[in-house]
Amino acid sequence: MLFVKVDDLKPGMRLGKPIYNKNGVLLYDRDTKLTMQAIYGIKNFNLMGLYILEPAEPVPPMTDDDINFERFQTMAVFSIREDLDLIAMGKKDKGLDWLCSLVIKNYGTLDHKINFVQSLRSSEDFVYKHVLNVAILSALIAGQLGVKGGRLNSIVKAAVLHDIGVTRLKEVPDGAEVDPEVRKVIKSNTDEILRSYGALDEDIQKLITQMQEIYVREGTGDELPEALKMNVNANILHVADTYDRMTAMKSETEPTSEVLAIRHLLDNEDKYDPMIVNALIKAINILFPGVCVELLVNETSITGEEVERVEKGLVIRGNDDAIFEPMVIEFRSNTMYDLSVPSVGSKVKIIDVMKTMDNRIQLDHDLLDQFAPLGPL
Repeated sequence: MLFVKVDDLKPGMRLGKPIYNKNGVLLYDRDTKLTMQAIYGIKNFNLMGLYILEPAEPVPPMTDDDINFERFQTMAVFSIREDLDLIAMGKKDKGLDWLCSLVIKNYGTLDHKINFVQSLRSSEDFVYKHVLNVAILSALIAGQLGVKGGRLNSIVKAAVLHDIGVTRLKEVPDGAEVDPEVRKVIKSNTDEILRSYGALDEDIQKLITQMQEIYVREGTGDELPEALKMNVNANILHVADTYDRMTAMKSETEPTSEVLAIRHLLDNEDKYDPMIVNALIKAINILFPGVCVELLVNETSITGEEVERVEKGLVIRGNDDAIFEPMVIEFRSNTMYDLSVPSVGSKVKIIDVMKTMDNRIQLDHDLLDQFAPLGPL
């Protein structure tokens, strides 16, 4: 699958991902062959480009959850853009509460994991897609922690509004690394905008201020006050914000993989509450059956020396109790590794996942069915 800029689209190209309008109505499905008329219409959507299937490439599989997730993302971004722009100008929003209720309905009470698939962003729409994803991730995390009712609504609404100060910047930061001084400006802008927004509850505005304070202190390296460390709601927003910034797809730079992002969150317990990070792990699919991974294998040579080699493999059984210790089969030798066994896990480690162009996991279902210990999955 290739990313093709809008100006380079040609008739006959096949869509790799569906296109929806702002009401969530499907306009062009996957595998649709573009016509000149369709290309002219797509240019009016202000998209940077589209994912296009290569000539002989089959349509990648998508579950109903995947389809609904992408449809909701597309529909919600239009609504968020309109509402945030109105609020930033000191006006009343049109449907912010309605949007928050949809996020909660769709993602605040799920009883299963979802594939959290990122969409491509530009500097023009980064903040809108970012706050939407932070709202979804926050709802997923809060749901895993048993948060309900008014508290859940406050977290989701705060997530949607937490970065509104970015709309006043001339250059929008579109990555995980943001200059500490810029973080302070974003916080100041956000506080100023929300103070003039009369429809916002005081507890939500306070929550956003607390989250932004954590964000600013993370950038400067300052120690967090104990009250902020213990503030679960603000830390839910911070974990969701960090995860989305790290894994966000951008046109200029490569995103951080889900595996490396989760490893970063787990390795920095002083910044990210382990309870909240583990709730995120329980909410989204990361290392599940069918994921292709890169492995670092340590072995002893015939001369007695320790040798490291990098191999590729396939996850055939996940491990919800220890995410980085699934059962994996190595492609080159067909060796099965159960990384939850200490003697195996000490010698074989997962480096990262293998990715396709649109940030989806590469799946080899035939191989998965062949080697799954319990038969086809």
